[in-house]
Amino acid sequence: MSSSKFLEQVRTTARLRHLSHKTEQAYLQHIKRFILFHGKKHPREMCENHIRDYLSHLAVERNVSASTQNVALAALLFLYRDVLKLKLERIEDVERARISRHLPVVFTRNEVRTILNNLTGVSYLAAALMYGSGLRLMECLRLRVKDLDFSYNQITVRSGKGDRDRVTPMPARLKEPLRKQLLKARLLHRQDLHEGFGKVFLPYALARKLPGAERDWAWQFVFSAHKRSIDPRTGSERRHHLHESVLQKAVVAAMRKATPAKRGTCHLLRHIFATHLLEDGQDIRTIQELLGHKDVRTTMIYTHVLNRGGRGVRSPLDR
Repeated sequence: MSSSKFLEQVRTTARLRHLSHKTEQAYLQHIKRFILFHGKKHPREMCENHIRDYLSHLAVERNVSASTQNVALAALLFLYRDVLKLKLERIEDVERARISRHLPVVFTRNEVRTILNNLTGVSYLAAALMYGSGLRLMECLRLRVKDLDFSYNQITVRSGKGDRDRVTPMPARLKEPLRKQLLKARLLHRQDLHEGFGKVFLPYALARKLPGAERDWAWQFVFSAHKRSIDPRTGSERRHHLHESVLQKAVVAAMRKATPAKRGTCHLLRHIFATHLLEDGQDIRTIQELLGHKDVRTTMIYTHVLNRGGRGVRSPLDR
């Protein structure tokens, strides 16, 4: 089997398993590197020792992070288990790299206010929504018109991490800016329809199950991209959501300007959402549901903001 046909088989299997486009690309890259590392030997001719050697190469020579090493292992498990349908001995026993758990950086309410004040337009609205509703970056950008419920003041997050849906509050302060954003998105949608476009990506073959839904206003993205683009999977031209890099760059720049001594990313706004709710006295189980955590132990990391740990102990020097 040629290299192109083999990689096409990997792509097909990834789409049958409903893997995201980013996961598909990451797996393909690691599978390519794995094959090249072993002198272009076919994976069928290799065993678990080859996998261990590749993972050791990543950790020792490439000095990659533990999370990157685990993604590489997941890609190779997917290759042998799902694509090649091979069961290698002891492949499940390959040890995963341990990821260090760090406490999230804490920003005060005044610092968050300054960060948001340094943002404008759609960057401000998306960042404020991540902080005000506890959304992940891609959860925010993938919001559809039908996910906003202005009557009940809530936002429905569809297919979040772990492919789970959840409901989170819609900040009252953002209702009017969201309505204005929807107005801008609707004007773009009408323009697309007028020019013969207007279709949007629908997951899980909904385009076949719901004929016409691709052009339906309810399915359009809230944060529509300024320009149409080519879908890498279908090759069709459509308007996708805003690219994540636009928001990432804006938020990082705003954080550096507001708090030079602290560093953070878009995801930090979600951490601050949970931290400030705990400070307000919300119970940990409610916050767990709002964040969509499967295990409450994941949510417990935010309890460091209460009167525990470094902030809750008086230094002996102050006595």
